[in-house]
Amino acid sequence: MAQKELDIPVDGMHCSSCSLLVEKSLGKLEEVDSINVDLNTNKAHIVLNDKISPDIIDKTVESVGFTVPKDEVVIQIDGMHCASCVNNVERFLPRVDGVVEANANLSNQKVTIKYYRDMLNLKEIQKTIEMLGFEYLGLDGELDVMDEEERYQKDLRGKLYRIIVGLVFAAILMAIMHFHIMIPPLTMGQLSLIISIFPFCYVSYPILKAGWNSLKHKNLDMDVMYSMGILVAFVSSVLGTFGIVLNSSFMFYESAVMLPSFLTIGRYLEARAKRKTSSSIKELIGLQPKTATLVTVDAEGNPVENEIGIEDINIGDILLVKPGEKIPADSIVVDGESYVDEAMITGEPVPKLKKAGIDVFSGTINQDGVLKIEAQKIGSETVLSQITQLVEKAQGSKLPVQRLANKIVTWFIPVILTIAIIVFLLWYFVACSGLLFALTCLISVLVVACPCSLGLATPTAVTVGVGRAAEYGILIKNGETLESSKDVDVCVFDKTGTITEGKPEVADIESFDIDEGKFLQILSSVENNSSHPIAKSILNRFKADNIKLANEGKEDLKLLDVEDFENVTGKGLKANVSIDGADSSVLAGNLKLMESEGVEVSEEVLNKFNDFVSDAKTTIVMAVDGEVKGIITLMDKIKGSSKSAIDHLHKMGIETYMLTGDNEKTASTVANAVGIDNMMANVLPNDKLDKVRQLQKEGKRVLFVGDGINDAPALSQADVGVAMGNGTDIAMESGDIVIMEGDLENVVASIQFSKKVMKRIKENLFWAFAYNMILVPIAAGILYPIWGIVFRPEWAGLAMALSSVTVISLSLLLKRYVPPIKKQVA
Repeated sequence: MAQKELDIPVDGMHCSSCSLLVEKSLGKLEEVDSINVDLNTNKAHIVLNDKISPDIIDKTVESVGFTVPKDEVVIQIDGMHCASCVNNVERFLPRVDGVVEANANLSNQKVTIKYYRDMLNLKEIQKTIEMLGFEYLGLDGELDVMDEEERYQKDLRGKLYRIIVGLVFAAILMAIMHFHIMIPPLTMGQLSLIISIFPFCYVSYPILKAGWNSLKHKNLDMDVMYSMGILVAFVSSVLGTFGIVLNSSFMFYESAVMLPSFLTIGRYLEARAKRKTSSSIKELIGLQPKTATLVTVDAEGNPVENEIGIEDINIGDILLVKPGEKIPADSIVVDGESYVDEAMITGEPVPKLKKAGIDVFSGTINQDGVLKIEAQKIGSETVLSQITQLVEKAQGSKLPVQRLANKIVTWFIPVILTIAIIVFLLWYFVACSGLLFALTCLISVLVVACPCSLGLATPTAVTVGVGRAAEYGILIKNGETLESSKDVDVCVFDKTGTITEGKPEVADIESFDIDEGKFLQILSSVENNSSHPIAKSILNRFKADNIKLANEGKEDLKLLDVEDFENVTGKGLKANVSIDGADSSVLAGNLKLMESEGVEVSEEVLNKFNDFVSDAKTTIVMAVDGEVKGIITLMDKIKGSSKSAIDHLHKMGIETYMLTGDNEKTASTVANAVGIDNMMANVLPNDKLDKVRQLQKEGKRVLFVGDGINDAPALSQADVGVAMGNGTDIAMESGDIVIMEGDLENVVASIQFSKKVMKRIKENLFWAFAYNMILVPIAAGILYPIWGIVFRPEWAGLAMALSSVTVISLSLLLKRYVPPIKKQVA
């Protein structure tokens, strides 16, 4: 093999000893003839004597403490029709310098290219794509949506014109053949040739061109086979017309025109169907408004409204959103009050009330009031853009189940060509059925076989399934997750923010020898100096009570002056508070704080405290000048969907665990309330990780559900990690699946989606295999000896065209799929 030179970037080198270490490690590889590492450019120049996997290079460099940085880019191409086209793209693109891996998606005609950083050569990539006979359209995301739609419509029109021309002239040719029409001095064959030659060239041109390009570059694909079948039919007819080798019985003119017409019908229907499979992405993109109303102030201080393009919005701009309009950017409300429909992002059908200080998201719809909002995130940083990117990337990913189809497709075309030749030889030389019949079988076998359906079985189902899940607020990050989720044995849950709301609320207030309002005022004044979630919950209750007082026409309470504030770790808070003009020492915390500060706790207070604790409530005691003045409790409410979700998991035969850092009593109460099988309390993040590993060692497939922040180690270790989002923090990097709005029932729905999509993929593959296994023998003439049935080439072409459409149509049925748990909720 000729030597090949390769340049790769290496990160982390700081000195000459680093570069020597990289040279030494890579130089040990058998495939490496020589290596030179340049510390200035941080690149390694390698001369290879054999092929080498990029993974081997990566592992070798990483083994000595450095990294080989890579990036990804998605390009849009056109012209891939079958799985063999995909295989050719994925086989040839990695031969371009800098390209590590190429992943082509037949469904959306996109190619994800992984390349060494700073080594992307788009011109070479474009040259390779065009060399393979496909059209290079450009980088995904940089293509104008309108141009793309116009190109799609133009392609459909071209196919439709060819279909009409082909079918009309095929009908004329069939009539000539059937009624033996002749126009002296022309014979029937000569008349058919004159009528067919121009429509044949017009309809067949795209197929013959693609076939020639593939053959020229030594690529066997379906266009080569179609071209062979079409040309054999037409050339045989011409030879028969003029009596060259063949006689006048070899008249396939109508077949020669009908074959490319039927193939074009199939590709026309296929193009329309494939367009529908990715409609969820187009709908998400369509949510983004094109314009926004910018509010500025003129020289005289008067507000001025100007309409601007969405791309002209800057962070901090004040925007006006009227009823019925879409929110133009992720923003915070600064004025106004209205309900906003967020169903398109969160999957939650009930509109949410938005007022000053509350976040709103790009693409959601303002319903009834006027809002003034301040732009916080724009462009690709918005939640909508992140969701769109996530869904699109997932739709383009490949599943392990597709490997079988890819392996078969690699051998499919050579095998079919061999079968076609053997069939011809058997019928002509062994069975002595005549050249006409043998030739008919040859053409039929060439055009009936179709690996397209095999190539479309998986990507179309994944594309539709992932898009449909996104409509429910379930964001599946990759196709592999679908295959992993369907076989889950155990679901492990974090408690706070997952099974519970994660937002503790004040449940009880017990005051002693003091007014309840006064008690809350003193406690809130101290808690106002803390950033703990409990402090925020107490302050929220204080603000709510003040609003009630204002509504009743009473004077609201103000926070008191606080000095010498101290946070006593693990116990509570200490401070001096100005109460009625006098400084008082205030303690707020647990019984340990009271004991350490010498505060006497009466039996009545102790009994109350123990009762609250036994109810799994967080309980805080407040003392003023050494005397207990009251108890306040907080409780983290269990989500309304938690019990239903756990029940459904049990019905599916899935075991459940809850792991939490909370105390045993609180954890047990929550676990019992929702029906969790197993519970562990007082655990740290690493303990959760260890438990997931332990379950996996027992041979169980684990799905872990957490908040995507504290639970990151366990989420990464689990077979499937599910991060609970809350609309603003989607935790994109934390899990394999992101559940918007934190609805626990969507965890169940994600498993049900996985099972449904994988079932549909298997059904698609079954029909794709069955189609070829049944029709190829029929096209080869297996029914002729018994029943005298001959599978004419034109009908073989039609059957081939409809096979891909059938598979895509089965995938499209997923657009109407409703997870069983959602049916019961509805």
